[in-house]
This record gives sequence, structure tokens and C-alpha cells, in this order.
Amino acid sequence: MNASGPTCVRLLGRPRLERAGQPLPPPQGRKAWALLALLVLSPGAPSRRQVAELLFAEAQDPLAALRWSTAALRRALIGAGSVGGDPLMLTWEDGVEVDAVLLGNGTWWPGFDGELLEGVTPADCPGFETWLLVERRRLSAAADAQLRQSAVAALADGRAGEAATLAGRLAVRAPYEEEAQALLARSLVAAGDVASARAHVAATTARFRRELGRAPSPSLLAASELPSGHALPRPAPGAAGVRALLEAGRAATGAGAIEAGLDCLRRAGEDAERLGDSALRAAASLALGSALVHALRGRDEEGSVALHAAVREAERCGDGAIAATACRELGFVDVQAGRRETAAHWLGRATALAEGDDRELAAVLGVRGMDLSDQGRTAEALRVLAESVELARRTGQLRQAAWSLSIAGRAHLLRDEDDDAEVLLDESLALVHEERWMAFMPWPQTLRAELDLARGRMDAAASGLESSFQLACQVGDPCWEGMAARGLGVLAAKAGDRRRAASWLDDATRRCTRWPDRYVWVQAHVLDAVCATGLPGARTAVAELLDLAGRTGLRGFLDRAHQHAARLGVPGAAQAGRYRAGMRLP
Repeated sequence: MNASGPTCVRLLGRPRLERAGQPLPPPQGRKAWALLALLVLSPGAPSRRQVAELLFAEAQDPLAALRWSTAALRRALIGAGSVGGDPLMLTWEDGVEVDAVLLGNGTWWPGFDGELLEGVTPADCPGFETWLLVERRRLSAAADAQLRQSAVAALADGRAGEAATLAGRLAVRAPYEEEAQALLARSLVAAGDVASARAHVAATTARFRRELGRAPSPSLLAASELPSGHALPRPAPGAAGVRALLEAGRAATGAGAIEAGLDCLRRAGEDAERLGDSALRAAASLALGSALVHALRGRDEEGSVALHAAVREAERCGDGAIAATACRELGFVDVQAGRRETAAHWLGRATALAEGDDRELAAVLGVRGMDLSDQGRTAEALRVLAESVELARRTGQLRQAAWSLSIAGRAHLLRDEDDDAEVLLDESLALVHEERWMAFMPWPQTLRAELDLARGRMDAAASGLESSFQLACQVGDPCWEGMAARGLGVLAAKAGDRRRAASWLDDATRRCTRWPDRYVWVQAHVLDAVCATGLPGARTAVAELLDLAGRTGLRGFLDRAHQHAARLGVPGAAQAGRYRAGMRLP
């Protein structure tokens, strides 16, 4: 095959084999395509029995049926690759491109116009159908993440027309993702087409109300608004004036005067632009991006644009410290949203840039540990988080140490390692009290209460959860509110009060998803509680959890979703769950 040109294996959209752009004879049978997709996308080499159970469970002789499909696939791949053995090994010749592999590894594939194995869903194998559903959502989400990143980068670089085109494609692909619609509106405004931006926001708002039964958050409307002007005349900018605006902006946002602070930071960026000073532009973009991400709800997309600009300007002037922090912040945004491939890209860059800077490296490792823990890669997460805590303590960053300790405590809690979880969460809480970090308090406090709940200490759990919920509401953080409300729902369920449990868990769902830039791990944690307690709506929650965990890389919750679905008698769930468990990465 390779002698006449490159061979491409297309699994996205209608599956096909190509050489030098020309089609090749496909393998015989839909299950040969299914087998190919399974071998391409599984993280390890499955045994023949594992594949046979998933693809040929209904056959009289599953292993014989597998041998037939393997032979058909082997014939089709002659010269491009080989398949065989037990476990089944798929090996490619040099130069063979597989679109699903490229996309899954974070490489944008411009030909992604359809779903995985479009039109090729084999009959009589519900386990494979369940596996395929998850893989379709995972790859679709990977394509969306790459498209989003390209649009944000174009907007940050001043290529507003290109950004609008890319964002328009994303908005069509993700019609109910509010952040995608806001990115399109913001791009249209930047391109000078405010009327189209406002029309898009109006149409999206009407569609959300009609089809979802709710209005989008205020951040969508904000995306179509022109930046506010300055009524009073301003003096010619100078470097000292820009630095003063930066300090004033940081102080204001830190004190809770968010809009005033953002105004100062935007003015600092404008003045730095007039001065043509890349170092000041980088500092202003970083300050603005960080404030939008951390201090204001629903503005992660706008913050990402500023952070992209900070990376660009920092690289121009050789400021590795600003570039490292901006990359880490971009990684944090993607981790919260469950965009694993783009998160890995930014955190990898941040790690390299932070070399020699233990303060920044402690923060980068904290976010990396959070990402690994979210994915269920607990052993790796605990190693990374331990290093983050050590560096944070060594450099006097007690808040960073508290943050990383809480994530490590959560990891032990999820593995039922109660003693280790107790030590780490108590250390985190002690540092939070020492630092008087009340805005963060609800997170470790809720996790500590969940530990009490797991140990049957109902009074201690109730006290901790009620305190966390009240403080979270005062802070106004939807993630903390959702976590505490979830805990109160589980507490009520354990006490046998199903009505109260359902009310709390419904409230938790609304709270943790009321802004578009939500932390998807918390959303999955709430859905898992609804599934586990067997409350009304559990079947719908299982489907939602399967979808959410599949597209955001929450492997532990994906396993839980399969278990919940199998318990409810969903066809294929048990087989798909066993297959994924057998392919589990360490």
C-alpha cells in the first residue's frame, strides 16, 4: 500500500480506507469496522475473549465469529498494518495515518464532519453500542476543544473574522453549550458586527427557553456588548501609569470590587498597547485573564482570550514567568471544563516554562494533580500533588499547599482510604484556618464531612455540611454550593428521608450548573449521588453521567455510570463496563 502513496484510515464520518487520496476496498462486514475501531481506540491490547464478549456475545461461537472478522480486517489492511495474536495486537506500517488517533491525541483533524463509525453500528452487540456511544462523545468533545482553542487563539491574535468563522462552526456543533454561543458572539463583536452578535444572542436565548426550558446565564448577553468607554479624558499613557492601573485593578478585584477592578485592568491593557510595550501588555493580559477566570462567573471564554494574548506577548519579550502562569491558568480552565487534551498541552508548556521557579511549579503541579485525580489516575495524581505540597511549603505558599492537600485528600476519599484522607483534609483545613481563607473553606470542609458521612458519623457530617453550605452561599461559589448540597442530599437519603434527599440533590444539580464555566467533576459527583441513591430520575441521571463522563475523561465516574446502568438493566452496560475495566490504564 505505502509504495504508491500514504495510507489513511478514516474512522470519523463514514469509515473508509484511502491510499494517496483514492479509496481502497473496505473490510467485509460491519463488525470488521467495529473491530478496527475497538483496537485503534482501546488503551491496551484486549484479549480475544474480551473482544468476543463485547462484539459477538449473541453468536453461537463468539470466538469463531471473531476469527472471521479478524481475517476480513487482516485482508483489508495488507501492506498498511497487521492484526492478530492473543491479546489482539494491531500494528501499523510507517506513515499510516489514523484520523481518530490524531484527534484523540489532541491534533485538530479538519475533516471531522461526522461521528465515529457513522452509519456503521453493528446489530446484536449492545455492549459494543454502549462502548461506541462513549467513544463518539469523547472524540466529538476532543474536536470541539480543538476548534474552541483555534477560535480563542485567533481572537487573541486580532484575527476576529477567522475567529468568528471557527466559533460559528463550534456553535453549530455544540448548540446547547452556552460557552460556544458566547464565543461566537464575542468574535462577531470583535469583527465589528455587533448587530449579528446581538441577533445571535437573542436567537440563542429564545432557543434555550423553548428547548431547554431555561434562559442562558447573563454571561451570554455580556458577550454581545461593546466594551464600555471612558467618559473622562485620560492623560497620555506612561509605563508608571500602566503599572499603577495594574496594581489598582488587582487590589480592587481582590477586595471584591470586580467591575471596577476589571475596568482598571482593561485600561492598563489599552495603555500598554498604545505604548507598544510587550512586557506591560503581557502583564496586563495576564492580570485581566486571571481576574475573569477566578473573580467573575461565566467569563472563562473571555478570560481565555486574554490569557492567550498574555502567552503571545510574554513570548515576544522573553518573560517566561508570565508565560508559565498564563499557560497554567489556561490549563486550569480546560481541566475544570474536562478538555483533557488541551489541558495537557497547556500544563505541559507551563511545566517546562516553570523550571527553576519552585513557586510557580508548585501551582502548576497542583493543577496537574487535579487533572489526574479527576481522570481517576489516582496513583499519578498523589505523586504529583505530594510534590506540589512540598514545593508550596518550601516557598511559603500555604494557600497552594492547602489547595493541593485538599485534592490529594479527595483522591484518598474516593478510594475509601479513610485514614489517609483524614490526615490530608485536616492538614488542609488547618492551613485554611491559619490563612483565614474563607472563600476556599467550603471545599475541604465538605470533603471532610463526606468522610464523616462514610464513617457513619452522622452528626459530625450534618454539622460540617450545613456550615459548608451556608458559607458557600455567602461566597457565591456554585461548585462549593453544589458539593455541600449534594452531601446534604446523601445525608438525608441515609437517614431514610427520600423526599428531602431528592430536594437537596435537585438543588445541588441546579447550583453547580447554573454558570456555563462549571467544574464538570462536581457535576458528575452530584449525578453519581442521584444514581446511587436510586431516587426518581435515576435512569435519566445515569444517561447524563455516562455522557458527561465519556466526553470529559472522568474515568472513575464512567465506571460508576456503567455499574449504575447495569443495575438498572440497561442492555450492554455490564459488557461495556467489564471491557473498559479490563483496558484500565494504571
